[in-house]
Amino acid sequence: MSEARAFQTPRRVITIPAQVSPVLSTEYVEAMKKRLVAAYARVSTNSEEQKTSYEAQVSYYTEYIQSKEEWMLVDVYTDKGITGTSRKNRDGFNRMMEDALAGKISLIITKSVSRFARNTVDSLVAIRQLKEKGVEVFFEEQNISTMDSKGEVLITIMASLAQDES
Repeated sequence: MSEARAFQTPRRVITIPAQVSPVLSTEYVEAMKKRLVAAYARVSTNSEEQKTSYEAQVSYYTEYIQSKEEWMLVDVYTDKGITGTSRKNRDGFNRMMEDALAGKISLIITKSVSRFARNTVDSLVAIRQLKEKGVEVFFEEQNISTMDSKGEVLITIMASLAQDES
């Protein structure tokens, strides 16, 4: 050991205690623990009957998601008067997909496979993209979750039927 180093005083370590940033309020911290949930609603025509269905879906999902303490409502994404046979012109669906793939959503709830899409390929491609990012889709009517091991098989069958119906 060199002489100069032998006579150096030991360095003091100063510990600075952590402080809660005023930006990180208790409400913010609690909100960050919640699951980010969105809903998707679609009606294919602008008829009066479908208008009522559209409004009922939006109202139902808003209230349903907000009633769950462990969930935070991201948005109710919608397409009104748009067919589900293609992703083209489905601005609400495409915006939802972008947000989900960007990590803004962890769960999407929709009424049924046919509300999500009436095209088997579109359904499966979207579901696989979402699943790859850890985003679950839950189809209420069929009680199917994309995170369930049997989910994709059931969704493929249901999407095929929905496509045939259209």
